[in-house]
Amino acid sequence: MANPHLVSTEWLETHLAAPDLVVVDASWYLPAQNRSGRAEYEAGHIPGAVFFDIDAISDRTSNLPHMLPRPEDFARAVGALGIGDGKRIVVYDGAGLFSAPRVWWTFRTFGAQDVVILDGGAPRWQAEGRPWTDEPTRIRPAVFTPRLHHAAVASLDDVRAALANGTQVVDARSAERFRGEAPEPRPGLPSGRMPGAFNVPATSVIANGRLKSPEEIATIFAQAGVDPSRPVVTSCGSGVTAAILTLALESLGRPAKALYDGSWTEWASTPGCPVAQGPR
Repeated sequence: MANPHLVSTEWLETHLAAPDLVVVDASWYLPAQNRSGRAEYEAGHIPGAVFFDIDAISDRTSNLPHMLPRPEDFARAVGALGIGDGKRIVVYDGAGLFSAPRVWWTFRTFGAQDVVILDGGAPRWQAEGRPWTDEPTRIRPAVFTPRLHHAAVASLDDVRAALANGTQVVDARSAERFRGEAPEPRPGLPSGRMPGAFNVPATSVIANGRLKSPEEIATIFAQAGVDPSRPVVTSCGSGVTAAILTLALESLGRPAKALYDGSWTEWASTPGCPVAQGPR
């Protein structure tokens, strides 16, 4: 694969029995989609896969959705899933490419050295007739040693500073939500944008559940006015699809500076944070 962060369905099927490999179903959906990642996993998954619940493996003390947990809580949760030090982690989701990048980013942020995403996810895997099962996965608990990369996680204050000093904050929400023309999926939260932020909808860098080519992605960022050679902080509604942009930037060899974990949910619900409407 040209992208070192992706593996093919053929590669994964060939390596499914490898003792150092763990497959992670990271399926998660917006409430309006009326889909349950866990229910779909229980109905069928790649043999041997474990389910990573984005909402459960999070900071349960926060009033914001699925914020990163404390390192010790993350280590305990993934260790219980059999994900330990030295494992090669392959993440996929039921949409093709939607929530898997968030879990990929999460593992990397907590120090996992070898974590990749299944190109095309479950839809491509199933379309090709590859192994699929509803049998529960037998799990052997493991030890995961967390090494949190603090700089990869942007806080509200970090984003305020970024907007003030010219660092590019790139929002992955739809153009309609970014301009304040469509409602947010969370009740009571205004739509709109951070003054000075850029908009590259996550859907624009994906085609048929797969990441577009680096050449296409470079054009999309350029058309949005974003220069990937300069620092970028990715953002979205609640920190999930921002990771798609983080992955897209990695495909250009231009890693994002950080991902704003609280994203628009935190910004728009914090008194004093300005909300702009209309085109940038």
